[in-house]
Amino acid sequence: MAKLRYIGSKARISEVLLDFIGKPSSNQRVFVDVFSGTGVISRAAALRGWRVIANDYLYCSSLITTAQLLSPDDVKFAPLGGYEAALARLNAVDPVESFIYREYTPSGRSVSGQERRYFTVENGARIDGIRGRIEDWRRTRQISELERALLIADLLGAANHVANIAGTYGCFLRAWEPAALKPLKLAARTLLPYAVDFRVLNTDSFLLNCPAESVAYVDPPYTKRQYAAYYHILETIAKGDQPRVEGVTGLRPWKDKLSDFCYKQRALRALERLMDRVGSRRIVLSYSSEGHMGLASVEKLLTQMGSVRVKEIETIGRYRPNPRASAARSHVKEYVVELLRARAKVEVS
Repeated sequence: MAKLRYIGSKARISEVLLDFIGKPSSNQRVFVDVFSGTGVISRAAALRGWRVIANDYLYCSSLITTAQLLSPDDVKFAPLGGYEAALARLNAVDPVESFIYREYTPSGRSVSGQERRYFTVENGARIDGIRGRIEDWRRTRQISELERALLIADLLGAANHVANIAGTYGCFLRAWEPAALKPLKLAARTLLPYAVDFRVLNTDSFLLNCPAESVAYVDPPYTKRQYAAYYHILETIAKGDQPRVEGVTGLRPWKDKLSDFCYKQRALRALERLMDRVGSRRIVLSYSSEGHMGLASVEKLLTQMGSVRVKEIETIGRYRPNPRASAARSHVKEYVVELLRARAKVEVS
């Protein structure tokens, strides 16, 4: 499976984070991943025995996270001959000249008249054909809801691998990247070796109820980059809808998912509101030195709520979606900030 390029991914430090969090205990068994993103932390927690509740406001991220938590027992694909057979069938689907082809390739058929170069015309039509077939299978009950989520997540990964972008969908590149000229192909991912206890939600983090004796892991946005805008095409592929898109970049409507964490003047207040809402007694917050909330300010805020521990866990390379970014070789420090309340804010089962 192609790796998904994603801002703020904790893939490189997932094991260190889970070492800090520790294993579940008799009175603390639930791990709540409040901003799950690509699901790498949820997966690592599940493999360490935690019962996982994962959440993300982006629908595409909720599907990607679901795929991270599946085992072969969850997705048998019996009517289609198994997981790899289902992927082979999708790879053989005829291209369809539909929404992605029309709006995000140089087909010249955009409603707005734009010739956007996110995908080649061939790959755009393949995305449309595969996405439509997945929905047909679900409609005719040849696949389950979990199987549908897995196949869409695999399509998102494959599409991301051939996208003509610098790392996000905030814009496309004028010249074609070599990877973008390759044919899109779905590939099987490594599923979990055994079934785990999980639930994935797709809701605003401020509306999320956490069990009082859970561990809540909070990894909010840290910079001005709005995820709903930067990953708008993945959201459209995931939803399989045909929104009205605008401008050179073809943005779908996204401001209903605008995050206060992405505004320097609002972020700290947003964190305070979230901490008031999260019901867990123990909260573990990821913090990056490139964030626009100062670590001292975060620590001061949380100290008013309970006992706080701060630990620098690793220095890693800055997000590097392409060779040019890699050449810059800048680094960021990653921290965890643990808040332990004397009592949980809310008792929710």
